[in-house]
Amino acid sequence: MPDPWFPLPLTPVEVALLLGITFAAGLVRGFAGFALSALVMAAAASFIAPILLIPILWFQEMAASLLMARGGWQSANRTRAGLLVAGNWIGWPLGLWLTVSLPATASGRIALGMILVLAALQMLKVNIPALATRGGTLVAGVLAGIVSGVAHVGGMVVALYVLSQNDTARTMRGTLVLYLFVGSLGSLIYLLAFGVMTLASAQAAMFLLPVTLLGVWLGTRLFNPRWEPY
Repeated sequence: MPDPWFPLPLTPVEVALLLGITFAAGLVRGFAGFALSALVMAAAASFIAPILLIPILWFQEMAASLLMARGGWQSANRTRAGLLVAGNWIGWPLGLWLTVSLPATASGRIALGMILVLAALQMLKVNIPALATRGGTLVAGVLAGIVSGVAHVGGMVVALYVLSQNDTARTMRGTLVLYLFVGSLGSLIYLLAFGVMTLASAQAAMFLLPVTLLGVWLGTRLFNPRWEPY
């Protein structure tokens, strides 16, 4: 039976599982600067439709960015972040339109497929020199926006981009944090326009937020010169 204390139709076991997932994802987000949405989507899409997870993840990413602002934004490459955000705002409605047009099962499979491909590219340390140009940066932002509209994992596309720039770990992390924050401001307009951001999803996000932020805080504590190479 659904949990009466949770605004979405989940059982108590699923709610407990979701709390554990968001904590672990917050931990990774605090350390690496991205992957919160990717981890939650990959682990929870089997029992929650992506269309319900996307607005929840908006709140989690926004809150995480605010918590990491002091230590992240100062190190960011603001020019690159600005171009990425501009592209992101172009791509978001395209991806979101695809998500609302597809059945939940199909959108879930597409989201998981995207995460798998992007994770594999990062693990293989694929370097795409064409992304180093201003035009390449904008294209990366558009692709990130489309992927965000489908699975809210645009941060993985941007992570692949910044890994191609040979910047320091601190600069890469800062650029990701700044991109995710500013990009989220614009994506809220699309979530409202498409009717994806609902009161129930906002309430679910608030329920999960304390656990997520605890993970983010612990992750930021782990990000120090000793662990930067990882």
